[in-house]
Amino acid sequence: QTHLLSLSLQAKMSRPVQARRLEGIDKNIWVEFVKLAATYSTVNLGQGFPDFPPPDFLKEAFVRALSGENHMLHQYTRAFGHPPLVKILAQFFGKLLGRDLDPMTNVMVTVGAYQALFCCFQAFVDDGDEVIIIEPFFDCYEPMVKMAGGMPVFVPLRPKAPKDGKLMSSADWQLDPAELASKFSDRTKAIVLNSPNNPLGKVFSRGELEVIADLCVKYDVLCISDEVYEWLVYDGKEHIRIASLQGMWDRTVIIGSAGKTFSATGWKVGWTVGPNRLLQHLCTVHQNSVYHCATAAQEAVAQGFQRELKLYGKPESYFIQLPKELQQKRDWLVQSLDAVGMKPIIPEGTYFLVADISEFKSDVPDVPDSDEPYDSRFAKWMVKNKGLAAIPLSAFYCGAHKNNYNHFIRFCFAKEEATLKAANDILQKWKREKTNP
Repeated sequence: QTHLLSLSLQAKMSRPVQARRLEGIDKNIWVEFVKLAATYSTVNLGQGFPDFPPPDFLKEAFVRALSGENHMLHQYTRAFGHPPLVKILAQFFGKLLGRDLDPMTNVMVTVGAYQALFCCFQAFVDDGDEVIIIEPFFDCYEPMVKMAGGMPVFVPLRPKAPKDGKLMSSADWQLDPAELASKFSDRTKAIVLNSPNNPLGKVFSRGELEVIADLCVKYDVLCISDEVYEWLVYDGKEHIRIASLQGMWDRTVIIGSAGKTFSATGWKVGWTVGPNRLLQHLCTVHQNSVYHCATAAQEAVAQGFQRELKLYGKPESYFIQLPKELQQKRDWLVQSLDAVGMKPIIPEGTYFLVADISEFKSDVPDVPDSDEPYDSRFAKWMVKNKGLAAIPLSAFYCGAHKNNYNHFIRFCFAKEEATLKAANDILQKWKREKTNP
Protein backbone atom coordinates (compact mmCIF):
# COMPACT_ATOMS: atom_id res chain seq x y z
CA GLN A 1 0.00 0.00 0.00
CA THR A 2 2.83 2.41 0.86
CA HIS A 3 4.43 1.56 -2.48
CA LEU A 4 1.15 2.24 -4.34
CA LEU A 5 0.70 5.55 -2.49
CA SER A 6 4.17 6.76 -3.42
CA LEU A 7 3.54 5.75 -7.05
CA SER A 8 0.27 7.71 -7.14
CA LEU A 9 1.99 10.76 -5.63
CA GLN A 10 4.69 10.55 -8.28
CA ALA A 11 2.03 10.21 -10.97
CA LYS A 12 0.49 13.60 -10.13
CA MET A 13 1.39 16.21 -12.70
CA SER A 14 3.75 18.88 -11.48
CA ARG A 15 4.27 20.87 -14.68
CA PRO A 16 1.75 23.63 -15.53
CA VAL A 17 -1.20 22.32 -17.51
CA GLN A 18 -2.72 25.54 -18.85
CA ALA A 19 -1.63 26.99 -22.17
CA ARG A 20 0.27 30.29 -21.88
CA ARG A 21 -2.42 32.03 -23.90
CA LEU A 22 -4.85 31.62 -20.96
CA GLU A 23 -2.63 33.43 -18.47
CA GLY A 24 -4.29 36.45 -16.90
CA ILE A 25 -7.63 36.06 -18.66
CA ASP A 26 -9.32 33.55 -16.35
CA LYS A 27 -11.46 36.13 -14.52
CA ASN A 28 -14.84 36.95 -16.05
CA ILE A 29 -17.20 39.70 -14.91
CA TRP A 30 -20.30 37.71 -15.93
CA VAL A 31 -19.44 34.61 -13.91
CA GLU A 32 -19.01 36.77 -10.79
CA PHE A 33 -22.01 39.08 -11.23
CA VAL A 34 -24.44 36.42 -12.48
CA LYS A 35 -23.68 34.43 -9.31
CA LEU A 36 -24.17 37.53 -7.12
CA ALA A 37 -27.44 38.41 -8.86
CA ALA A 38 -28.74 34.84 -8.47
CA THR A 39 -27.87 34.91 -4.76
CA TYR A 40 -29.06 38.38 -3.73
CA SER A 41 -31.05 40.24 -6.34
CA THR A 42 -34.78 40.74 -6.35
CA VAL A 43 -34.47 42.80 -9.55
CA ASN A 44 -31.78 41.97 -12.12
CA LEU A 45 -30.96 44.79 -14.55
CA GLY A 46 -27.45 43.40 -14.97
CA GLN A 47 -27.15 40.87 -17.78
CA GLY A 48 -28.27 41.90 -21.26
CA PHE A 49 -31.20 39.70 -22.06
CA PRO A 50 -34.93 40.44 -22.28
CA ASP A 51 -37.21 38.88 -19.68
CA PHE A 52 -40.08 39.17 -22.18
CA PRO A 53 -40.73 36.50 -24.86
CA PRO A 54 -39.62 36.53 -28.50
CA PRO A 55 -42.40 37.41 -30.99
CA ASP A 56 -45.11 34.78 -31.54
CA PHE A 57 -44.23 34.33 -35.22
CA LEU A 58 -40.71 33.25 -34.24
CA LYS A 59 -41.81 30.85 -31.49
CA GLU A 60 -44.37 29.33 -33.87
CA ALA A 61 -41.65 28.84 -36.50
CA PHE A 62 -39.50 26.97 -33.95
CA VAL A 63 -42.44 24.76 -32.92
CA ARG A 64 -43.12 23.96 -36.61
CA ALA A 65 -39.45 23.12 -37.12
CA LEU A 66 -39.50 20.72 -34.16
CA SER A 67 -42.89 19.06 -34.66
CA GLY A 68 -43.35 19.25 -38.44
CA GLU A 69 -42.97 16.53 -41.07
CA ASN A 70 -39.42 17.47 -42.06
CA HIS A 71 -37.47 15.13 -39.77
CA MET A 72 -34.19 16.32 -41.34
CA LEU A 73 -34.47 19.48 -39.20
CA HIS A 74 -33.39 17.25 -36.29
CA GLN A 75 -30.14 16.34 -38.09
CA TYR A 76 -26.97 18.11 -39.22
CA THR A 77 -27.44 20.77 -41.87
CA ARG A 78 -24.73 22.51 -43.91
CA ALA A 79 -21.81 23.29 -41.56
CA PHE A 80 -21.44 26.97 -42.52
CA GLY A 81 -25.15 27.73 -42.32
CA HIS A 82 -28.54 26.12 -42.95
CA PRO A 83 -29.28 26.83 -46.66
CA PRO A 84 -32.64 28.62 -46.08
CA LEU A 85 -30.98 30.89 -43.47
CA VAL A 86 -27.88 31.87 -45.47
CA LYS A 87 -30.11 32.45 -48.50
CA ILE A 88 -32.43 34.90 -46.72
CA LEU A 89 -29.52 36.59 -44.89
CA ALA A 90 -27.80 37.16 -48.26
CA GLN A 91 -31.03 38.66 -49.66
CA PHE A 92 -31.68 40.80 -46.60
CA PHE A 93 -28.17 42.17 -46.12
CA GLY A 94 -27.72 42.50 -49.88
CA LYS A 95 -30.69 44.88 -49.82
CA LEU A 96 -29.24 46.82 -46.83
CA LEU A 97 -25.74 47.06 -48.33
CA GLY A 98 -26.84 47.61 -51.92
CA ARG A 99 -24.83 44.70 -53.34
CA ASP A 100 -25.42 41.14 -54.59
CA LEU A 101 -24.37 38.65 -51.92
CA ASP A 102 -23.68 34.96 -52.53
CA PRO A 103 -25.31 32.95 -49.70
CA MET A 104 -22.62 30.26 -49.94
CA THR A 105 -19.55 32.51 -49.81
CA ASN A 106 -20.62 35.85 -48.25
CA VAL A 107 -22.51 34.53 -45.19
CA MET A 108 -21.48 32.14 -42.39
CA VAL A 109 -23.75 31.14 -39.48
CA THR A 110 -22.21 30.86 -36.01
CA VAL A 111 -23.15 29.85 -32.46
CA GLY A 112 -24.24 33.37 -31.56
CA ALA A 113 -22.27 36.54 -32.28
CA TYR A 114 -19.83 35.40 -29.57
CA GLN A 115 -18.51 32.56 -31.72
CA ALA A 116 -18.41 34.87 -34.75
CA LEU A 117 -16.05 37.15 -32.79
CA PHE A 118 -13.91 34.19 -31.72
CA CYS A 119 -13.63 33.00 -35.35
CA CYS A 120 -12.54 36.49 -36.47
CA PHE A 121 -9.75 36.83 -33.92
CA GLN A 122 -8.51 33.25 -34.46
CA ALA A 123 -8.63 33.59 -38.26
CA PHE A 124 -6.99 37.01 -38.64
CA VAL A 125 -4.73 37.70 -35.65
CA ASP A 126 -1.15 36.41 -35.52
CA ASP A 127 1.38 36.61 -32.69
CA GLY A 128 2.28 40.25 -32.11
CA ASP A 129 -0.48 41.71 -34.34
CA GLU A 130 -2.10 44.79 -32.84
CA VAL A 131 -5.89 45.09 -32.65
CA ILE A 132 -7.45 48.46 -31.84
CA ILE A 133 -10.35 48.31 -29.39
CA ILE A 134 -12.55 51.34 -28.66
CA GLU A 135 -13.35 51.80 -24.95
CA PRO A 136 -15.72 51.08 -23.34
CA PHE A 137 -15.87 47.71 -25.11
CA PHE A 138 -17.80 44.47 -24.80
CA ASP A 139 -15.54 42.61 -22.40
CA CYS A 140 -14.71 39.49 -24.47
CA TYR A 141 -12.80 41.45 -27.13
CA GLU A 142 -9.66 41.82 -25.00
CA PRO A 143 -9.23 38.17 -23.88
CA MET A 144 -10.12 36.87 -27.36
CA VAL A 145 -7.42 39.05 -28.94
CA LYS A 146 -4.90 37.83 -26.34
CA MET A 147 -5.87 34.18 -26.85
CA ALA A 148 -5.09 34.61 -30.55
CA GLY A 149 -1.62 35.95 -29.62
CA GLY A 150 -2.50 39.55 -30.47
CA MET A 151 -1.86 42.81 -28.62
CA PRO A 152 -4.96 44.86 -27.78
CA VAL A 153 -4.46 48.63 -28.24
CA PHE A 154 -7.09 50.75 -26.52
CA VAL A 155 -8.54 54.11 -27.51
CA PRO A 156 -11.26 55.62 -25.30
CA LEU A 157 -14.40 57.49 -26.21
CA ARG A 158 -14.04 60.77 -24.30
CA PRO A 159 -17.13 62.31 -22.68
CA LYS A 160 -17.86 65.99 -23.27
CA ALA A 161 -20.24 67.49 -20.69
CA PRO A 162 -23.37 68.93 -22.34
CA LYS A 163 -24.09 72.63 -21.81
CA ASP A 164 -27.08 74.07 -19.89
CA GLY A 165 -27.32 71.21 -17.37
CA LYS A 166 -28.99 68.79 -19.80
CA LEU A 167 -28.61 65.05 -19.29
CA MET A 168 -25.63 63.62 -21.12
CA SER A 169 -26.28 61.50 -24.23
CA SER A 170 -24.17 58.62 -25.52
CA ALA A 171 -23.46 60.91 -28.52
CA ASP A 172 -21.45 63.13 -26.10
CA TRP A 173 -18.85 60.33 -25.85
CA GLN A 174 -16.59 60.75 -28.87
CA LEU A 175 -13.35 59.55 -30.37
CA ASP A 176 -10.55 62.09 -30.67
CA PRO A 177 -9.55 61.67 -34.37
CA ALA A 178 -5.89 62.54 -33.68
CA GLU A 179 -5.71 60.11 -30.75
CA LEU A 180 -7.33 57.37 -32.85
CA ALA A 181 -4.92 58.00 -35.75
CA SER A 182 -1.96 57.75 -33.35
CA LYS A 183 -2.92 54.15 -32.53
CA PHE A 184 -2.65 52.96 -36.16
CA SER A 185 0.71 51.66 -37.39
CA ASP A 186 2.22 48.97 -39.61
CA ARG A 187 1.60 46.51 -36.76
CA THR A 188 -2.17 47.14 -36.73
CA LYS A 189 -4.07 44.16 -38.15
CA ALA A 190 -7.64 45.08 -37.26
CA ILE A 191 -9.96 47.45 -35.44
CA VAL A 192 -13.05 46.24 -33.59
CA LEU A 193 -16.07 48.50 -34.06
CA ASN A 194 -19.22 48.01 -31.97
CA SER A 195 -22.06 50.25 -33.12
CA PRO A 196 -24.54 50.57 -31.50
CA ASN A 197 -22.08 50.23 -28.64
CA ASN A 198 -22.52 48.02 -25.58
CA PRO A 199 -22.32 49.33 -22.80
CA LEU A 200 -22.86 53.02 -23.69
CA GLY A 201 -25.60 52.73 -26.31
CA LYS A 202 -23.61 55.03 -28.62
CA VAL A 203 -24.57 54.95 -32.31
CA PHE A 204 -21.54 56.07 -34.34
CA SER A 205 -22.34 58.87 -36.79
CA ARG A 206 -21.43 58.78 -40.48
CA GLY A 207 -18.64 61.32 -39.82
CA GLU A 208 -17.12 59.17 -37.04
CA LEU A 209 -17.32 56.05 -39.21
CA GLU A 210 -15.65 57.87 -42.11
CA VAL A 211 -12.70 58.77 -39.85
CA ILE A 212 -12.33 55.08 -38.93
CA ALA A 213 -12.79 53.94 -42.55
CA ASP A 214 -10.17 56.36 -43.88
CA LEU A 215 -7.61 55.06 -41.37
CA CYS A 216 -8.46 51.43 -42.21
CA VAL A 217 -7.88 52.12 -45.90
CA LYS A 218 -4.73 54.17 -45.29
CA TYR A 219 -3.09 51.47 -43.11
CA ASP A 220 -4.68 48.47 -44.89
CA VAL A 221 -6.43 47.32 -41.70
CA LEU A 222 -9.37 44.94 -41.27
CA CYS A 223 -12.59 46.01 -39.51
CA ILE A 224 -14.46 43.56 -37.29
CA SER A 225 -17.86 45.25 -37.08
CA ASP A 226 -20.02 43.98 -34.21
CA GLU A 227 -23.53 45.16 -35.18
CA VAL A 228 -25.70 42.93 -32.99
CA TYR A 229 -27.88 45.88 -31.88
CA GLU A 230 -28.36 47.16 -35.47
CA TRP A 231 -32.19 47.34 -35.18
CA LEU A 232 -32.23 48.84 -31.68
CA VAL A 233 -31.72 52.55 -32.39
CA TYR A 234 -33.88 55.32 -30.96
CA ASP A 235 -35.00 58.93 -31.51
CA GLY A 236 -35.00 58.52 -35.30
CA LYS A 237 -31.25 57.79 -35.34
CA GLU A 238 -29.88 55.74 -38.24
CA HIS A 239 -27.58 52.75 -37.94
CA ILE A 240 -24.94 53.15 -40.65
CA ARG A 241 -23.05 50.04 -41.73
CA ILE A 242 -19.33 50.77 -42.08
CA ALA A 243 -19.08 48.12 -44.84
CA SER A 244 -21.20 50.42 -47.03
CA LEU A 245 -18.55 53.18 -46.92
CA GLN A 246 -16.00 53.57 -49.69
CA GLY A 247 -13.20 50.99 -49.59
CA MET A 248 -14.69 49.10 -46.62
CA TRP A 249 -16.64 46.12 -48.01
CA ASP A 250 -13.43 44.34 -48.96
CA ARG A 251 -11.93 44.65 -45.47
CA THR A 252 -14.96 44.31 -43.15
CA VAL A 253 -16.62 41.36 -41.44
CA ILE A 254 -20.13 42.25 -40.22
CA ILE A 255 -21.34 40.33 -37.17
CA GLY A 256 -25.04 39.93 -36.35
CA SER A 257 -27.19 38.10 -33.82
CA ALA A 258 -30.67 36.56 -33.89
CA GLY A 259 -30.57 36.78 -30.09
CA LYS A 260 -30.65 40.58 -30.17
CA THR A 261 -32.58 40.87 -33.45
CA PHE A 262 -35.50 38.66 -32.34
CA SER A 263 -35.20 38.83 -28.51
CA ALA A 264 -34.11 35.16 -28.28
CA THR A 265 -30.63 35.27 -26.76
CA GLY A 266 -30.73 31.61 -25.65
CA TRP A 267 -31.06 30.31 -29.21
CA LYS A 268 -27.43 31.25 -29.94
CA VAL A 269 -27.78 31.90 -33.68
CA GLY A 270 -25.35 34.50 -35.05
CA TRP A 271 -23.78 35.22 -38.41
CA THR A 272 -20.96 36.90 -40.27
CA VAL A 273 -21.38 38.73 -43.58
CA GLY A 274 -18.42 39.79 -45.72
CA PRO A 275 -16.28 39.10 -48.77
CA ASN A 276 -15.26 35.50 -49.46
CA ARG A 277 -11.55 36.41 -49.16
CA LEU A 278 -12.19 37.02 -45.43
CA LEU A 279 -15.00 34.56 -44.70
CA GLN A 280 -13.12 31.56 -46.10
CA HIS A 281 -10.69 31.87 -43.17
CA LEU A 282 -13.53 32.13 -40.64
CA CYS A 283 -14.90 28.90 -42.15
CA THR A 284 -11.57 27.17 -41.40
CA VAL A 285 -11.79 28.11 -37.71
CA HIS A 286 -15.51 27.26 -37.60
CA GLN A 287 -15.11 23.77 -39.09
CA ASN A 288 -12.34 23.00 -36.60
CA SER A 289 -14.15 24.27 -33.51
CA VAL A 290 -17.95 23.97 -33.33
CA TYR A 291 -18.34 22.67 -36.91
CA HIS A 292 -22.12 23.13 -36.86
CA CYS A 293 -24.99 25.16 -35.33
CA ALA A 294 -28.45 23.99 -34.17
CA THR A 295 -30.55 23.21 -37.27
CA ALA A 296 -34.07 23.84 -35.90
CA ALA A 297 -33.11 27.25 -34.48
CA GLN A 298 -31.58 28.25 -37.84
CA GLU A 299 -34.77 27.17 -39.64
CA ALA A 300 -36.91 29.31 -37.29
CA VAL A 301 -34.63 32.35 -37.67
CA ALA A 302 -34.75 31.93 -41.48
CA GLN A 303 -38.55 32.11 -41.32
CA GLY A 304 -38.35 35.18 -39.07
CA PHE A 305 -36.18 36.97 -41.66
CA GLN A 306 -38.46 35.87 -44.51
CA ARG A 307 -41.36 37.56 -42.70
CA GLU A 308 -39.30 40.68 -41.99
CA LEU A 309 -38.14 41.00 -45.61
CA LYS A 310 -41.80 41.06 -46.73
CA LEU A 311 -42.67 43.66 -44.07
CA TYR A 312 -39.47 45.71 -44.44
CA GLY A 313 -40.12 49.36 -43.53
CA LYS A 314 -43.79 48.71 -42.67
CA PRO A 315 -45.24 49.58 -39.24
CA GLU A 316 -46.01 45.91 -38.44
CA SER A 317 -42.34 44.90 -38.95
CA TYR A 318 -40.82 43.58 -35.70
CA PHE A 319 -37.69 45.60 -36.53
CA ILE A 320 -39.84 48.75 -36.24
CA GLN A 321 -42.04 47.64 -33.33
CA LEU A 322 -39.26 46.44 -31.00
CA PRO A 323 -37.20 49.68 -30.93
CA LYS A 324 -40.43 51.65 -30.32
CA GLU A 325 -41.21 49.52 -27.28
CA LEU A 326 -37.63 49.64 -26.02
CA GLN A 327 -37.42 53.41 -26.44
CA GLN A 328 -40.39 53.75 -24.07
CA LYS A 329 -38.70 51.45 -21.56
CA ARG A 330 -35.48 53.44 -21.91
CA ASP A 331 -37.30 56.73 -21.27
CA TRP A 332 -39.03 55.27 -18.25
CA LEU A 333 -35.75 54.09 -16.70
CA VAL A 334 -34.07 57.45 -17.55
CA GLN A 335 -36.81 59.30 -15.62
CA SER A 336 -36.66 56.82 -12.77
CA LEU A 337 -32.86 57.16 -12.34
CA ASP A 338 -32.87 60.93 -12.83
CA ALA A 339 -35.57 61.36 -10.16
CA VAL A 340 -33.40 59.72 -7.50
CA GLY A 341 -30.15 61.47 -8.50
CA MET A 342 -28.36 58.75 -10.47
CA LYS A 343 -27.48 60.73 -13.60
CA PRO A 344 -28.34 58.62 -16.68
CA ILE A 345 -26.48 58.94 -19.98
CA ILE A 346 -29.27 58.69 -22.56
CA PRO A 347 -28.40 55.87 -25.00
CA GLU A 348 -29.06 56.25 -28.72
CA GLY A 349 -29.34 52.46 -29.11
CA THR A 350 -29.00 48.94 -27.55
CA TYR A 351 -30.54 47.41 -24.39
CA PHE A 352 -28.33 49.45 -22.08
CA LEU A 353 -28.11 52.66 -20.16
CA VAL A 354 -25.12 53.87 -18.15
CA ALA A 355 -25.70 56.04 -15.07
CA ASP A 356 -23.38 58.22 -12.98
CA ILE A 357 -23.45 57.10 -9.32
CA SER A 358 -21.43 60.03 -7.89
CA GLU A 359 -24.34 61.28 -5.74
CA PHE A 360 -24.69 57.85 -4.14
CA LYS A 361 -21.03 57.48 -3.18
CA SER A 362 -21.75 58.38 0.44
CA ASP A 363 -23.61 55.05 0.80
CA VAL A 364 -20.55 53.00 -0.09
CA PRO A 365 -17.39 54.29 1.56
CA ASP A 366 -14.10 54.41 -0.32
CA VAL A 367 -11.51 51.80 0.56
CA PRO A 368 -8.10 53.49 0.33
CA ASP A 369 -5.48 51.63 -1.74
CA SER A 370 -8.05 49.10 -2.98
CA ASP A 371 -7.24 47.36 -6.28
CA GLU A 372 -10.94 47.04 -7.02
CA PRO A 373 -12.52 49.93 -8.96
CA TYR A 374 -15.08 51.91 -6.97
CA ASP A 375 -18.03 51.13 -9.27
CA SER A 376 -17.38 47.40 -8.88
CA ARG A 377 -17.56 47.66 -5.07
CA PHE A 378 -20.66 49.86 -5.43
CA ALA A 379 -22.44 47.35 -7.72
CA LYS A 380 -21.67 44.48 -5.33
CA TRP A 381 -22.88 46.52 -2.34
CA MET A 382 -26.05 47.50 -4.25
CA VAL A 383 -27.01 43.92 -5.13
CA LYS A 384 -26.32 42.66 -1.60
CA ASN A 385 -27.96 45.53 0.30
CA LYS A 386 -30.64 46.79 -2.09
CA GLY A 387 -31.41 43.70 -4.18
CA LEU A 388 -30.80 45.58 -7.44
CA ALA A 389 -28.25 44.13 -9.89
CA ALA A 390 -26.30 46.22 -12.41
CA ILE A 391 -22.83 45.94 -13.96
CA PRO A 392 -19.88 48.30 -13.22
CA LEU A 393 -18.74 50.29 -16.26
CA SER A 394 -15.08 49.68 -15.35
CA ALA A 395 -15.63 46.04 -16.45
CA PHE A 396 -15.69 47.39 -20.02
CA TYR A 397 -12.20 49.00 -19.79
CA CYS A 398 -8.69 47.62 -19.86
CA GLY A 399 -6.81 47.28 -16.57
CA ALA A 400 -4.86 50.53 -17.02
CA HIS A 401 -8.03 52.61 -17.61
CA LYS A 402 -10.51 51.01 -15.17
CA ASN A 403 -10.10 53.70 -12.53
CA ASN A 404 -10.63 56.57 -15.01
CA TYR A 405 -14.30 55.62 -15.41
CA ASN A 406 -15.16 54.12 -12.03
CA HIS A 407 -18.29 56.09 -11.08
CA PHE A 408 -20.74 54.64 -13.59
CA ILE A 409 -22.87 51.49 -13.67
CA ARG A 410 -24.73 49.85 -16.57
CA PHE A 411 -28.41 48.93 -16.42
CA CYS A 412 -30.33 46.78 -18.92
CA PHE A 413 -33.80 48.16 -19.75
CA ALA A 414 -34.89 45.35 -22.11
CA LYS A 415 -37.20 44.08 -19.38
CA GLU A 416 -40.90 43.63 -18.62
CA GLU A 417 -42.67 46.72 -17.24
CA ALA A 418 -43.12 44.90 -13.92
CA THR A 419 -39.32 44.41 -13.65
CA LEU A 420 -38.63 48.09 -14.36
CA LYS A 421 -41.34 49.15 -11.89
CA ALA A 422 -39.80 46.93 -9.19
CA ALA A 423 -36.40 48.57 -9.89
CA ASN A 424 -38.02 52.01 -9.60
CA ASP A 425 -39.57 51.04 -6.24
CA ILE A 426 -36.12 50.03 -4.91
CA LEU A 427 -34.57 53.31 -6.11
CA GLN A 428 -37.38 55.46 -4.65
CA LYS A 429 -37.15 53.72 -1.27
CA TRP A 430 -33.36 54.16 -1.31
CA LYS A 431 -33.74 57.86 -2.11
CA ARG A 432 -36.20 58.31 0.80
CA GLU A 433 -33.77 56.58 3.17
CA LYS A 434 -31.00 58.95 2.03
CA THR A 435 -33.22 62.00 2.53
CA ASN A 436 -34.55 60.88 5.94
CA PRO A 437 -31.82 58.73 7.46
